[in-house]
Amino acid sequence: MIIFSVIGAFIMTYFSCSSCSQDLGKFLVIAFFSSVMWSMMWIGNSELTHYISIRISWVDFPVRRLTVGIVSTVIFTVLVAIGLLKSWEYAWDIKFNSYNEFIIISLVITFLISLFMHGREFLLQWKQSAVSAERYQKESMSATYESLKSQVNPHFLFNSLNALTNLVYEDQDKAVNFIKQLSEVYRYVLDTRDREVVGLDEEIRFLNAYIYLQQIRFGDKLSIDVSLKDLKTMVAPLALQMLIENAVKHNEVSEENPLHIRIYKDVGFIVVENNLQKKLQIGESSSGLGLENISKRYDFLSDKKVTIEQSDNKFLVKLPIIPSGN
Repeated sequence: MIIFSVIGAFIMTYFSCSSCSQDLGKFLVIAFFSSVMWSMMWIGNSELTHYISIRISWVDFPVRRLTVGIVSTVIFTVLVAIGLLKSWEYAWDIKFNSYNEFIIISLVITFLISLFMHGREFLLQWKQSAVSAERYQKESMSATYESLKSQVNPHFLFNSLNALTNLVYEDQDKAVNFIKQLSEVYRYVLDTRDREVVGLDEEIRFLNAYIYLQQIRFGDKLSIDVSLKDLKTMVAPLALQMLIENAVKHNEVSEENPLHIRIYKDVGFIVVENNLQKKLQIGESSSGLGLENISKRYDFLSDKKVTIEQSDNKFLVKLPIIPSGN
């Protein structure tokens, strides 16, 4: 980059300065000055363009990004041009005849450089946005698949149908409600399979249906307390259900060791917490894909990371709160 700037400066000086061919010293001074100017413009605008692109996205705010880019480029160019002129006059004890002509030339050079830099940043961000969207779609499809697979697998169906069989003989009204809640669970899974986020109220309605099924199965051995009243936020669909399922799958649930799950709000997070009482064997289904998929989905939905904490007697997962406006 600097080499090209120096070569370009020497070529421009050779063709634009007719008197320089007779005075080698003058030619070298002007060529060196032009080299410094071109290098500073190139490097400075490169760093400035990159910094602005980090602060203002081309994809999200294209008009603002273009406006800020043009204004900052002009200000940067004028300041650098005047600074170079002043420093050169002081260092070499010379006097430039016209600042205006020099500044205009500098602006022309800068806009040529900036056209390349801004275009490059736009293409890079557009490409990154396209790649991120494709990655998110794959992660979302993977997470939905994992949820569907975990709910439609033979164990889930066997446990649900076995609980339903007992209810039919014991309490027909409860059996009817069980079937209704089971249908709500499957309908929600199908309705949200193509959605990135859902409202918390919608997710909790589904969660209540899922919790009902689990508590019919486990009775007093499982308690789930949801304390998210008046919280307005968006969540990744099925995320809370997958965390409850993860807790049930990995921990002992018995009369001697009941499992307690709490879902509540912390500062900037929704927390799913359970007492830790790991099963000795949790089978082949324990691959960690549930937590991994949730974490990757939230990487696209929030600047905050999903937090996983574990102590001797407690396990919790913190999901970043996503404002409803996002």
